[in-house]
Amino acid sequence: MQLKGKQTWVFDQPPMLLSGAAIGGPEEAKGALKNSFDLLYDNQWVGKESFEKAEQKLQEDAAYLAIKKAGKKPDFFIAGDLQNQIVASNYTARTLDIPFFGLFAACATTMEALSLAALMVNSRAASRVLVAASSHMNSAEKEFRYPNEYGIQKAPTCQRTVTAAGAAMVGYGGDTDVFIPSVTIGRVVDMGITDPTDLGSAMAPAVVDTICAHLRETKSKPEDYDMIVTGDLGQIGQRIALDMLKEKGNYTIEPSKFMDCGLKIYHADQDAFCGGSGAGCVASVTFGYIYNNIRSGIWQKVLVAASGALFSPLTYQQKESIAGISHAVCLQKGGNA
Repeated sequence: MQLKGKQTWVFDQPPMLLSGAAIGGPEEAKGALKNSFDLLYDNQWVGKESFEKAEQKLQEDAAYLAIKKAGKKPDFFIAGDLQNQIVASNYTARTLDIPFFGLFAACATTMEALSLAALMVNSRAASRVLVAASSHMNSAEKEFRYPNEYGIQKAPTCQRTVTAAGAAMVGYGGDTDVFIPSVTIGRVVDMGITDPTDLGSAMAPAVVDTICAHLRETKSKPEDYDMIVTGDLGQIGQRIALDMLKEKGNYTIEPSKFMDCGLKIYHADQDAFCGGSGAGCVASVTFGYIYNNIRSGIWQKVLVAASGALFSPLTYQQKESIAGISHAVCLQKGGNA
């Protein structure tokens, strides 16, 4: 592994995605990517007595399926979610009984986990690492805003938290032909946004910062990728990011090659406001739709820059601004960077 610039790891022997699994809920079952999910539930409870336990079930399903598809057990498990103290991941780790690293990077958790897993595998600290992330519409709304049962009027800038989980196995020796040649670790960027109903605006600057760093440090350009994917910026954040990429980095990206997971997962006529969000959104879209498209050869090279809003209900109540983070992972068919 080489450090390129200040933020990018380039792997001499790129680790592989040995498997990918995506689990979703009822709205995701109606969405534009329903065929890329391995399993879809028809209600938010998924047979559990609370929404928090339902989210744990989603993550457990994704983790077990990724292990089954890989045909090998992992040495370590890296995961995160949006609940306080990442309890969905903690309890999933309890069920799996695998050495565990718990992460919180909000909706950027998936790419942080994937970056660290790739580093561990490439450095021979592990043979195989399982990564996962999840979110649930009802548990997240209850924690960060208001329970959906209250019927509070939503702001037009809101996004719908995706009820989903995604998991993948990272290692060597598989036949999937999907590799991780490089990753870029993001910096915390805070532009002073304080509105928790407009997280796309808060996260967009961090996404731009990371994408620019990745392109600069790998000496690549947007045209080298079949798709540059952002995580959960939504309609407003995506427009801001496109403008900032042109202004800050002099990068012009064709809108048709600039995909946002939160905008892609639902149909336009679904009640998702500015699009989907949540740690499970990027996880399920990446380890389902994107992974499948690379495996089948539809795409050869994709950059996924997930974004996270680093705040809590307490910091919001204390009038603190909302900082953003973005971690980017390059996924490529074949092992050459």
